Amino acid sequence: MVRAAVTGGVELAVRSLVAPGLLAARWLTPGGEPRGDGVPAPRASLGLSFKVALDELFFLTEALSARFVSTGDRHRIRAEIRDTVAFLEDSGLLAAPERYHAPPPPPDDAFLRPHASRWRRFHHLTFESHWAPPVGQPGRERWLDYHANRTAHAWILEHPGAPRPWLVCIPGYRMGHPIVDFTGFPVDWLHRELGLNVAVAVLPLHGPRTVGRRSGDGFLSGDYLDTVHLQAQAVWDVRRLLGWLDSRGATAIGTYGLSLGGGTSALLAALEPDLACVVAGIPATCFASLARWNLPPLLLRLTEHLGLAWPEIERLCSLVSPLSLAPRVPRERRYLFAATADRLVPPAGVQALWEHWERPRLDWYHGSHVSFLGERAVRDLLRDALHASGMIATG
Repeated sequence: MVRAAVTGGVELAVRSLVAPGLLAARWLTPGGEPRGDGVPAPRASLGLSFKVALDELFFLTEALSARFVSTGDRHRIRAEIRDTVAFLEDSGLLAAPERYHAPPPPPDDAFLRPHASRWRRFHHLTFESHWAPPVGQPGRERWLDYHANRTAHAWILEHPGAPRPWLVCIPGYRMGHPIVDFTGFPVDWLHRELGLNVAVAVLPLHGPRTVGRRSGDGFLSGDYLDTVHLQAQAVWDVRRLLGWLDSRGATAIGTYGLSLGGGTSALLAALEPDLACVVAGIPATCFASLARWNLPPLLLRLTEHLGLAWPEIERLCSLVSPLSLAPRVPRERRYLFAATADRLVPPAGVQALWEHWERPRLDWYHGSHVSFLGERAVRDLLRDALHASGMIATG
């Protein structure tokens, strides 16, 4: 215990020394992911500078809490990526990633219990996920050993009476607790003012499913196979949730995802053609691009020196990228929004998804990744999407 405390203190001290230099490097030598020719330039202002500072503060907290990868883990991660890519090639899954996302049955063990707090009443839905990586794939046993992650969770706000449309909200990284999720999504507006039933899914490794100290630990640890498993299981679990809502008589179902959840929502557009609408907000479309956008070139070269092969990582992550699958939800029911000054998710990735989606409505707001909470353009797009899809009245 004493050794662990000393080691943790040393790691924190090292991170505290390195973090300011990392922030400076992010500004002086931006990462290797381009902005994209079609991305609007942000309008410089004092307000925008504050919004960008919020992104950098979030990045700083991640840098200060990042887990150091040991030499043994580094060798394991490198071998797992190499062996998994070979496994996926041999099985034909890389060439046809839709086969990796088999349609799941609706849950037969769903349990709904009321949850009361001083600030909101809702129901807590749980069911067993039953998702597993393919037999024989590297990392399968480790993933299945995350016991808390085996149970899927969702926060449910349902009106009494006749069936209504449902909006499934898919949170971003580090979310997964009710007070955080009900802040990140305008639940009062959606549920009380617009009259929708709302389900907020909890992503794997988040909230009550976490396997670390904080919600989301393990997603951005450098363990890219776990990252792929997280997104694949997220899609599976949300699809099971859709089946449960359908069994309750939902008159229509739409999805609205943010950041990591925006990528999940976009992936669902390729797998669930009957969705009334799909809104992908500031979506993470490629996890390899996410690293290139956030890390300075010097650190990227260091990771390559340590043995990480970015072309292999990109091929692995294509398994769960919405850019790898053709959308099946009709174009007029797909919606995107993004930030011109995003410091966490590459705007070019959103632009690429817009092109891949045949250029549906895409609204840019002059803000940062984190500032979506206060951006009027976000709520305007969401309202228009819900109107156009018939999920709410136009009056």
